[in-house]
Amino acid sequence: MAKGRKNGLYSEISEELSASMRTGWADTEKRELTLEEQAPYAAARRAALSARFPGERLVIPSGNLKVRSNDDTYPFRPYSGYVHMTGDQARDGALVLEPRADGGHDAYCYQLPRDSRDNDEFWTGATAELWMGRRRSLAEAERVLGLPCRDVRRAAGELAAVSGTPTRIVRGIDPSLEAAVATEAERDAELEEALSDLRLVKDEWEIKEIRSAVDSTVRGFTDVVGELSRAIASSERWIEGTFFRRARLEGNAVGYGTICAAGEHATIMHWTDNDGPVRPGELLLLDAGVESRTLYTADVTRTLPISGTFSPVQRRVYDAVYEAQEAGMAAVKPGAAYRDFHEAAQRSLAARLVEWGFIEGPADRAYELGLQRRFTMAGTGHMLGLDVHDCAQARTEEYVDGVLEPGMVLTVEPGLYFQPDDLTVPQEWRGIGVRIEDDLLVTADGHENLSAGLPRSADEVEAWMARFAG
Repeated sequence: MAKGRKNGLYSEISEELSASMRTGWADTEKRELTLEEQAPYAAARRAALSARFPGERLVIPSGNLKVRSNDDTYPFRPYSGYVHMTGDQARDGALVLEPRADGGHDAYCYQLPRDSRDNDEFWTGATAELWMGRRRSLAEAERVLGLPCRDVRRAAGELAAVSGTPTRIVRGIDPSLEAAVATEAERDAELEEALSDLRLVKDEWEIKEIRSAVDSTVRGFTDVVGELSRAIASSERWIEGTFFRRARLEGNAVGYGTICAAGEHATIMHWTDNDGPVRPGELLLLDAGVESRTLYTADVTRTLPISGTFSPVQRRVYDAVYEAQEAGMAAVKPGAAYRDFHEAAQRSLAARLVEWGFIEGPADRAYELGLQRRFTMAGTGHMLGLDVHDCAQARTEEYVDGVLEPGMVLTVEPGLYFQPDDLTVPQEWRGIGVRIEDDLLVTADGHENLSAGLPRSADEVEAWMARFAG
């Protein structure tokens, strides 16, 4: 008999209630399910991973629920490497690549099966199906994923029982599975590196999903402009909520904490409190991205004059950032070094800062010394995909020291940030922050700006706001 929770209103379950709950349920098995669209692409990704580790068993967990407060959990978000290799988003799962004698692997997936109706597990406890919603059966998961599926409740024992097979696991995702296998940290890190490496070049299905996320993001930005008057009457939180509504309507959620930074908050790189005032005459820096229902995210930033027009100083800063972004985007093409777009944008900003007298020139010297970083703060972009900062664990020689290839998706996002307490710049410049960020797909002959549906130049932004601002 199930035990009631402490301070619950029901301390026990009667035999009669338990018997009643186990009867009278319809068969809900979904036998009409078919292979998901992503499944063949996931199979190709697994084959590429297999080729890197012949003779070794690979374990890639999806992750577990995490407690937010007491018995309330955070919304579950699976490990991106697991999603990439399976197309699955279930909690408490794991992909296993079991080595074969020929050097290849047999893949199977551990899944948490449906709760049995033969006991009380399906309706008692905070994670029971009647509390959290129906899960796929193992047979359903097999039909959808195109993978053999096993009961994850037996995974730790089964994995621990196999000896003599070199094994790697992605660490920090599922402690129980990690404890069940004897692995070495350095070798496990190489598996995580490989999973990131394999996401650097997106396949056609991934590009379609990122394109969809970006298109939704464009609509979300337009929503925000249409509700600026309501944000002025409330706070940055109105902007955050407005964008989130679009993200939930058309996607899964937002791909990262939305930055709604008005006024001097625009000088804070990762401002996510979003509780400040929205005042005419100041700028709004909105950095936001819709995460698709398949967990691919966009990452776009626009800096908007809240009153609809830039002041002379605001426009001066904005034009400098726009000019730098143009230089950076021009450097995005196949065969170019990954660092080229960053260097082009940063050199452009360094030249402007020298021209304005804010750093000591000449511009080349200022750039080599990194003097512009007082006002530019961060790098000029990053890879984009399942994570907003995608492929973060990839080998350095393949990522920041690598070469751009068709199918890569990255952001170009130069910015200038003049802190409100920076005495090295004139008073009228202080508290101004400007960033412009777009999502670029590297193509065979250059690049495509996936977020081109949003205006970028100062004149275009003002015209757009005049059309949509409420």
